[in-house]
Amino acid sequence: MTFGEKLSQLRKESNYTQEQLGELLSVSRQTVSKWESDIAYPETDKLVKMGTLLGCSMDYLLKDEVTDKNSTAPVPPASQQEENSITIKFGNLRIKERKSEKTVFGMPLYHIGKNAEGFFAVGVRAKGVFSVGLLSKGIFSLGLLSMGLISFGMLSLGLVALGTFALGLIGIGAIALGLFAVGAISIGVVSVGALSFGLFSLGAMARGIFIAIGDNAGAMLAIGKTEAFGSVYQHIGELKDANLPLIRLLLETDVPAFLGWARDIFCAIAGI
Repeated sequence: MTFGEKLSQLRKESNYTQEQLGELLSVSRQTVSKWESDIAYPETDKLVKMGTLLGCSMDYLLKDEVTDKNSTAPVPPASQQEENSITIKFGNLRIKERKSEKTVFGMPLYHIGKNAEGFFAVGVRAKGVFSVGLLSKGIFSLGLLSMGLISFGMLSLGLVALGTFALGLIGIGAIALGLFAVGAISIGVVSVGALSFGLFSLGAMARGIFIAIGDNAGAMLAIGKTEAFGSVYQHIGELKDANLPLIRLLLETDVPAFLGWARDIFCAIAGI
């Protein structure tokens, strides 16, 4: 017998209508109907409550080949429901699904599973305040593809993004894009990297709009150890204290007021 057939038989033996069973499990009658038709499948916490209400083992509900509803140990009491789990197969990956009955902001305190959603979420796809997964979304997010306010991943998007490819207000990575970008290859308003492109740029090879500082530099103000290409000012070699007042004056004169914050951050980083 399939899960749906067993559920229908057990419900009728217990003299429950689909609507009554749905109310006890906090779901609609239509949901119970879908379960009994094998169109949908209940979550772990619903299975545990179902076993208690209908007086059967978890093995009987979950395994088609089991015909004795008391063939294994009885369903644990409610105090142990959080520890019950089922195994989900995802290719060669097996995930032991666990879901807390306790909630935070309307979400389970934790959820571990293929598609996990909770305050703490871990899964193939994870969504939560703290999330870890291949595809991860959260305020604090870690994953192969990660999106969040603070995000870590191979491909990372966030307010603060760290990863192989990082895109964020602050982006840090092998390839970084952001208002403030740090990386081997970086593109940003303020950019720091081996290969750096930005309005204000610092790196081995630096290209900027207003100022670039590096071994090879090109910008309106270009300061390079070996090569410099500046349309307004250029300097090759180490800067001396005597050079700084002129550079500061040119930056204050030519950088628009709305970019003053970026200029000040860059000057602090570059020691100008």
